[in-house]
Amino acid sequence: MNSSSPKYLRLKEEIVSWIAEGRYRPGDKLPSENELSGRFGLSRQTVRQSIGELVQEGWLSREQGKGTFVARMAEGRRAPGSSRTVGLITTYISDYIFPSIVRGVEAALKDRGYRLLLSSTDNRKDRERESLEMMLGQGVSGLIVEPTRSAEGNPNFGTYMALQYHGIPLLMINERYPDLDCPCVKLDDEAGGHLATEHLLAAGHRRIAGFFKTDDMQGVQRMKGFVKAFRDRGLAVDPNHIVRYSTEEREDRPHAALREMLRRPEPPTALVCYNDQLAVALLDVVREAGLRVPEDLAIVGYDDSFLATATEIKLTSVTHPKAEMGEKAAHLLLAMLENGGRQEGQGWVYEPSLAVRQSTAGTE
Repeated sequence: MNSSSPKYLRLKEEIVSWIAEGRYRPGDKLPSENELSGRFGLSRQTVRQSIGELVQEGWLSREQGKGTFVARMAEGRRAPGSSRTVGLITTYISDYIFPSIVRGVEAALKDRGYRLLLSSTDNRKDRERESLEMMLGQGVSGLIVEPTRSAEGNPNFGTYMALQYHGIPLLMINERYPDLDCPCVKLDDEAGGHLATEHLLAAGHRRIAGFFKTDDMQGVQRMKGFVKAFRDRGLAVDPNHIVRYSTEEREDRPHAALREMLRRPEPPTALVCYNDQLAVALLDVVREAGLRVPEDLAIVGYDDSFLATATEIKLTSVTHPKAEMGEKAAHLLLAMLENGGRQEGQGWVYEPSLAVRQSTAGTE
């Protein structure tokens, strides 16, 4: 249980997770108040408060003299799939390219008479679980999810299986967890990493540094494309020119690594960045070193976001479909709903392209 929440709320979350994961199904009897009190070290009053709120919310029902049971859908809580509401869970909502993705999803749903229920995980696995349970409790018809730190496994597998058990169609965007068989709408990130690196190799650069956030599969795939571009030309990658970092390290590790590289006798002449956010941030390090872009150091970003053209140095960047991806995801999910929730195909993969701008000008 989440130790930062009030005791009664922690017990509520635990019981909802039992239901979401299918450990207790509609009609199953829960442990008694005495058993729950002893198991979790809570007072009877706290247990009663938790149970009482779950009864009011429609998760549980009480039968006089018999006990507390998981409610059947008709007894209160709206049955999953019975509304014209689609859930969207993303790692972030208001930052970077995510508003464009959300607008694409919302526009497609609105055209078909559906409303959108949004939730953000802030790139945290525990919040992903909370978002999934909230969507299940709200009775959404279908769900679009951007997985959280997709390269670090799926501790919420049971909750995803509960969605399947309740007949809620699931579609993922940007990446998918490998242990889930669901459609995914994504960019070919390996091809994108290859495209960015080949652009620089074709211009004669050989000392190219790559910066990749590898707690998500997008970063892993972009790094694979980076390495493959060298291999396709029969070239070796300098292992000191690959920087892998996590979400927590994004504000300092790439910057420190680039500063160190630029002090070497043979510094990199070009950078491939995980995304435009990082590319713009590393421009400050380049300026600190007294270097010019692209004359001394060429830079390629990723996602072709608004940041690519927001600074005095316009970034060459791998394109991302953004709003188009959101629309495609919504249309595919609606098709699944109209098909009784049945999955058709594995989704959609966009081929990347390169928007060439000032940061690599003259390198073609």
